[in-house]
Amino acid sequence: MLDQLISTGKKSTRDGFGAGLFEIGKQKPEVVALCADLIGSLKMEAFIEAFPERFFQIGIAEANMMGIAAGLAIGGKIPYTGTFANFSTGRVYDQLRQSVAYSHKNVKVCASHAGLTLGEDGATHQILEDIGMMRMLPGFTVVVPCDYNQTKAATMAIAEHYGPVYLRFGRPDWPVFTAENQKFEIGKAQLLATGSDVSIFATGHMVWQAVEAAKALALEGVSCEIYNIHTIKPLDEAAVLDSVSKTRCVVTAEEHQRNGGLGDSIAQLLARRLPAPIEFVAVNDSFGESGKPLELLDKYGLSVNDVAGAVRTVLTRKK
Repeated sequence: MLDQLISTGKKSTRDGFGAGLFEIGKQKPEVVALCADLIGSLKMEAFIEAFPERFFQIGIAEANMMGIAAGLAIGGKIPYTGTFANFSTGRVYDQLRQSVAYSHKNVKVCASHAGLTLGEDGATHQILEDIGMMRMLPGFTVVVPCDYNQTKAATMAIAEHYGPVYLRFGRPDWPVFTAENQKFEIGKAQLLATGSDVSIFATGHMVWQAVEAAKALALEGVSCEIYNIHTIKPLDEAAVLDSVSKTRCVVTAEEHQRNGGLGDSIAQLLARRLPAPIEFVAVNDSFGESGKPLELLDKYGLSVNDVAGAVRTVLTRKK
């Protein structure tokens, strides 16, 4: 399975969102889109051209956008809000809690430019806390797809799910390696490679980093089982427990703070059900900075070599 994981090119996950929004717009007339003055950055042009009467430009008023989305949901629409991840969460958390989560509104919060790979825009925009923030809101589903194809599929799938969803994606062109026109199942982890020595659970851009690390480790005789945890909440607990019961050690990888994200979620599960050594590949209680995406991943400990190093460390602990 590992040898079959190859990149067919590079496209950004935000482009996958734009493509998925256009496709689901054709299928579901109740889908509407709202944007906070970032149409180009969110790749919403195709939807707007096809369905101008179903698009609402709110301007730089993100909190107002969430309130309007909640109102549209009351009227039976399926609103997709679009802005940067920092503005989709930190700037509007009160509105998300009070107007969306509390009454379980059918709002899809679509957040681009998340994590260090935003790059040159720097620390103020590179939110690394959003997964934790959204995980904690009761009733919210949290989805973090790994490439263009999966983001397109996820964007369409969340329209079929009733309730608030946080969909997180990114800015840079990134390897495309999952199937075109795939079926996306919320809450179902994707097994990418079977292995016997260590379980690697990764999300978002870090899935490809995990794949590359596993290929390098295979040359050292290390057998890695890789799961793409594209749905952080609800977590596929059965898949995690099944894998760890076999390998007995874990590495998690995410473009997020160590606190509150995927690693925390898996560690909580294992503490309750199946204690095992675990290493976290994530940002360690730090803000980011301006720079090239891959250089930032390297500086903050999220490179392919860092994933491989975490595997070596956890294997030593298992022994």
